[in-house]
Amino acid sequence: MLIDGHGRRVNYLRVSVTERCNFRCQYCMPEKPFSWVPQENLLSFEDLFKFIRLAIDEGIEKIRITGGEPLLRQDLDRFVAMIHDYKSDIDLALTTNGYLLPETAQKLREAGLKRLNVSLDSLKPAVAARIAQKNVLGKVLEGIERAQEVGLGVKINMVPLKGINDDEILDLLEYARERGIKIRFIEYMENSHASDEIRGLYGKEILERIKERYTIHRLGREGASPSYNYRIEENGYEFGLIDPHKHDFCESCNRIRLTAEGHLIPCLYFDEAQSIADAVRAGDIDAAAGILAEVLRDKPKENRWSETENEGSNRAFYETGG
Repeated sequence: MLIDGHGRRVNYLRVSVTERCNFRCQYCMPEKPFSWVPQENLLSFEDLFKFIRLAIDEGIEKIRITGGEPLLRQDLDRFVAMIHDYKSDIDLALTTNGYLLPETAQKLREAGLKRLNVSLDSLKPAVAARIAQKNVLGKVLEGIERAQEVGLGVKINMVPLKGINDDEILDLLEYARERGIKIRFIEYMENSHASDEIRGLYGKEILERIKERYTIHRLGREGASPSYNYRIEENGYEFGLIDPHKHDFCESCNRIRLTAEGHLIPCLYFDEAQSIADAVRAGDIDAAAGILAEVLRDKPKENRWSETENEGSNRAFYETGG
């Protein structure tokens, strides 16, 4: 069992397989040029799996594959199969922008992927294009449909932005409800790589928009999930809110992150990390285990977000998977 320095059990590993992305979203990497970490700097699937196998043996029960956009990594289904074949009952999920799902959903399902989260910030083509800086909506919606067709569990993530898509909160909620999909509204997470011109909505503002139409009831968090859940009285639909600015957001944190280059990160909003790249490339699993123990010991108690004071992260979320 993995325990951090504050007594919290860690059983969730997020693995970024690439920093590359085919979108340029305003809240993530709007100015990022199409220049990337050289492929040879990335850990191979085999080396990533060496650490994942160690992590599973030590108590990791949930793995989420992220990016960048993870579907840009060639033969991702092979990596999914490696994890699934080692422990078939692992909670294995993926976060994606959905653009490549029409071509990949079937292979991912056959490889052992159980579910995925799709970023969907607008149902208006022009607004989606403004946020992603690319005409994306048609293929994303097709990808969501295809994922459901092949039997993948689907959730939708939306980041409401003031003056851009905040008038679509209810529209996206209805879109998800009609398809039996859970939607989670995510507070915009300030970072130095995002556009200076955007502002997000706090969770209480998002809830006020929903209350304009519905009566909602608080359900609370599910275990260590970052999502606080609510139920709509009128139809029983449940949705989530991810609000990292709240004081209790980090109390039950159970996550660590591994980047495609092998940096093991204890907290999304901290720049500190240690590399396991040399250890796994050399096959020194004991050394990798020692680094894992140090990272857990140094995992911070909470992030640096608050509604009144915010330091903003210098870490690129496209490297760590958000």
